[in-house]
Amino acid sequence: MISVTELRNGTKVEMDGGLWECLDYSHLKMGRGGAKVVTKFRNMESGSIVDRTFNSTEKLQDIYVEGKTMQYLYKDGDDYMFMDMETFEQVTLSPSLIGDASKFMKENTEVEVAMYGDKALSITLPNQVILKIVETDPGLRGDTASGGTKPAKLETGATVQVPLFVEQDIDIKVDTRTGQYLSRA
Repeated sequence: MISVTELRNGTKVEMDGGLWECLDYSHLKMGRGGAKVVTKFRNMESGSIVDRTFNSTEKLQDIYVEGKTMQYLYKDGDDYMFMDMETFEQVTLSPSLIGDASKFMKENTEVEVAMYGDKALSITLPNQVILKIVETDPGLRGDTASGGTKPAKLETGATVQVPLFVEQDIDIKVDTRTGQYLSRA
């Protein structure tokens, strides 16, 4: 158990029958009465966000979320198959858990999966991935004075903006957090 005055950004707790992550907190001292802690929590299962106010004497049940390295194997219908890199056990994760990360995942990509017990809560991709451009328009020399961009479709189906000199069938580095082109690989 932790006191609500010990909450920090990223603290994970169990309350109201769900798993929650603290996004924001502030300690308020009123003129009369006790102090209050105003918080913003995100439900780790559904993604909903709620604001809660606690008295400074209240306590919450903290939880330990373990990060496991897993390898993306393949897509089976709508579900995604992953393999635990330590036990070689295969795990099926739903598309709602994967979210936008699927745009930058290709087979054999290693990801970090946040686990609470036997339940997967979220995945984190590496900050940069190398993907092949499968379709883009040819860039014409002298199109712009300051360097323009054009859309390029990647092997995973995602579309990113790339400089005009980048051609089809080359590998590029993409930032998975922003979805932006970084450089040629």
